[in-house]
Amino acid sequence: MKIVLQRVREARVEVEGRTAGRIGRGLCLLVGIEKGDGEADAEYLARKCVELRVFPDAAGKMNLSLADSGGEVLAVSQFTLAASVRKGRRPSFDGAEEPARAAELFDHFVGALQALGVTVETGVFQALMEVHIVNDGPVTFILESRPGGRPEGERGPG
Repeated sequence: MKIVLQRVREARVEVEGRTAGRIGRGLCLLVGIEKGDGEADAEYLARKCVELRVFPDAAGKMNLSLADSGGEVLAVSQFTLAASVRKGRRPSFDGAEEPARAAELFDHFVGALQALGVTVETGVFQALMEVHIVNDGPVTFILESRPGGRPEGERGPG
């Protein structure tokens, strides 16, 4: 599972001209689900997103987590994060999870965030979406649940 995490002042997602989800200060999470991902991956990354200290404290240092800051989350499923662009000029989506299973895992991820006390808005799974983001900083991180995406010694699923 891969996530592009962006600290935002505000974010919203529109589908067919209507707002599907909107947040103020918080995190916009673009979520890619890969074959082999499971509930443990979703729970690991939900915890990581909520606990990662990316919000400024009174001194302006990134010292506060989403939980500390009381921010919200806009979670948007984005299967293109599971693409490989290693060969040729056309992305390969062979690594992306099948839609039905990906929807289940995305919902599990959202539920895990909510269980951690976070207010979560979402896009619409498999819809053509317009995501409007006012990135704060800019602050952007890429998180992965697989061993290749974790620093040495950091534990998680996989």
